[in-house]
Amino acid sequence: QVQLVESGGGLVQPGGSLRLSCAASGNIFSIDAMGWYRQAPGKQRELVATITSGSSTNYADSAKGRFTISRGDAKNTVYLQMNSLQPEDTAVYYCNAERVRLWVAPSRTYDYWGQGTQVTVSS
Repeated sequence: QVQLVESGGGLVQPGGSLRLSCAASGNIFSIDAMGWYRQAPGKQRELVATITSGSSTNYADSAKGRFTISRGDAKNTVYLQMNSLQPEDTAVYYCNAERVRLWVAPSRTYDYWGQGTQVTVSS
């Protein structure tokens, strides 16, 4: 199976920065795209940013100009650099791996989610 392990969340003051990391491990043949989503209390989960295996990126309007998604040198890792954080960025941030192919069955694709990491922006 596949595991996504997130790290880097925490408490930060408005205007501060955080860097989230996500590493995917398991019987992975390839991953088409990885991304970050977030869910604030009482709200639906929403897209923050995604990046494809070809390094094409997509950002939510709320993230443009403040957040940067990137893939790590280590295979199947993704980062989210978040700058100029505001209280409305407070949420649980989830890592997603999309269209994952496994060695045991590379013709099929699966999506996986991490457990989430809490980001709290407050003074």
